[in-house]
Amino acid sequence: MPGVQLDFKAVEEKWQRRWSEARVFEADVDPSRPKKFITVDYSYVNSPQHIGHGRTYTLTDVYARFLRMRGFNVLLPMAFHYTGTPILAMARRLASGDEELLETFINVYKVPPEVVKGFTEPLNIARYFHREIKEGMKEMGYSIDWRREFTTIDPEYSRFITWQFHKLRERGFISKGSHPVGWCPRCGNPVGQHDTVNDVEPEIGQFTLIKFRLDGLVLPAATLRPETVFGVTNLWLKPSARYVEAAVGGERWLISPPCVEKLRLLGFKVEEVGEASSGELMGRRALNPATGRYVPILPADFVDLESATGVVMSVPAHAPYDLVTLRQVREEALRLGVEPRELEPIPIISTPGYGEVPAATVVDREGIADQRSPKLEDATRELYRAEFHSGVMSEAAGPYAGLPVSRARDAVREDLVKRGDAAMMYEILNQPVYCRCGSRCVVKVFEDQWFINYGDPSWKKLAHECLDSMKVIPEELRAELSYVLDWLKEKACARRSGLGTKLPWDPDWIIESLSDSTIYMAFYTVAHVIKKWGLREDQLSDEVFDYVFLGVGDEGEVASRSGVPIDALREMRAQ
Repeated sequence: MPGVQLDFKAVEEKWQRRWSEARVFEADVDPSRPKKFITVDYSYVNSPQHIGHGRTYTLTDVYARFLRMRGFNVLLPMAFHYTGTPILAMARRLASGDEELLETFINVYKVPPEVVKGFTEPLNIARYFHREIKEGMKEMGYSIDWRREFTTIDPEYSRFITWQFHKLRERGFISKGSHPVGWCPRCGNPVGQHDTVNDVEPEIGQFTLIKFRLDGLVLPAATLRPETVFGVTNLWLKPSARYVEAAVGGERWLISPPCVEKLRLLGFKVEEVGEASSGELMGRRALNPATGRYVPILPADFVDLESATGVVMSVPAHAPYDLVTLRQVREEALRLGVEPRELEPIPIISTPGYGEVPAATVVDREGIADQRSPKLEDATRELYRAEFHSGVMSEAAGPYAGLPVSRARDAVREDLVKRGDAAMMYEILNQPVYCRCGSRCVVKVFEDQWFINYGDPSWKKLAHECLDSMKVIPEELRAELSYVLDWLKEKACARRSGLGTKLPWDPDWIIESLSDSTIYMAFYTVAHVIKKWGLREDQLSDEVFDYVFLGVGDEGEVASRSGVPIDALREMRAQ
């Protein structure tokens, strides 16, 4: 009728109620219809949903509804991710009186203050946001089969994960040993993407520490490109900065203060024996162990004391940062008694298209004149990539002349380490990375840590075969997925604290929050049956899951030994 205001919210609630009563989104086995199983990442329950969740889940729901309209029997389930350390870290921060986090919960997330008081208990945080997220999904009208809902700390789900890890171990994909991992010094735990602020995965790389020597003092210059040591013109230190003199392996090293603890976490025995100001060393000369040439020490603002050792070698022919900085500090170098001829670039790599001094080619082309220019990062990446893939070592590289850079890098590193002129150090390449507790993450060589060996060649082969059989949209992503499969290696799969499933053969460890979330989609297919029959966790033996998911075993014998009714086994298997 004209002028009548339609109450859209009432209409919305009416149809959501009707859908629920009619159970229209509950998908059961129906051999007469084509089927589609659609999943989307489940939510981590440490905060409310934001617009990104809305976009992701709405796109999924639209696709599910579209397929139903075409006659498909569509299963769209949902669960909630409780496991890991982020919720635990939040609870600890609140317990310690973190005002910033408290304000976020009350003023940004709009959690009632009386509710926040209980958030020092991790499960209270998880349960609150679980309810809020689920209610939001219902209000959005998502066509989810809620019978299949579970959380990753439900006892039944933990039994499923226990079965999964037994299978991984049986196949030799679980290993134990020493391995570098991202590490939170405050939490005392390995950290992965799920444990960090803004979900940043710590990228761990290996620096070569080349030992430049000055009057009995070692200046360990950290580099990812040891093959460029033949082109070093000088060393860089942070101007007016405090450095530490430390006893390391019978030598006296000059390193940044943060480097002391980093080296200890990597297994070095380090003892602080004194301090030094970088200003005292400016203009002095240190011996390059690869060339026998003495090179001056100069100041550079770009040196980051939080990165590696705080000592950087300068290769202006092949490093845009070094070339630009040298051009800026010419007068300072002269004041320190360093002649311009000492700082002339020394080309040691020939790369098609980049001229005699490759760094100059890139820097001049891009018009970069300041060491703080944001263009320097892109220039550096471009040149490093080109030289690694196409570069050849020149005569200035001595015995390594003629080798492609990709081979020379390993050869130079191995020879320097063998002679005692270099050491190795792991570092986070994409730093700074922060744990959700607020601490800056570092690298630790973890002893007796459990890993999933994603680097196993036979497993990689199977993964690539699966990828080849998949339809990927957009197709351009296929290359990226293949790249990830190639670089994946051992990944720490357990930690000492957090919510989650205990490692079945070593219960002092808890399976970490991504390792228990790789095949969770399979549990959706049986979660509702487990609830329907009221099956207990002690009934859900490995033998039960072997039968349900792999078809292994006799149903009668499995039912007899587990106590699971044979009809329940058949119903789960039929899914």
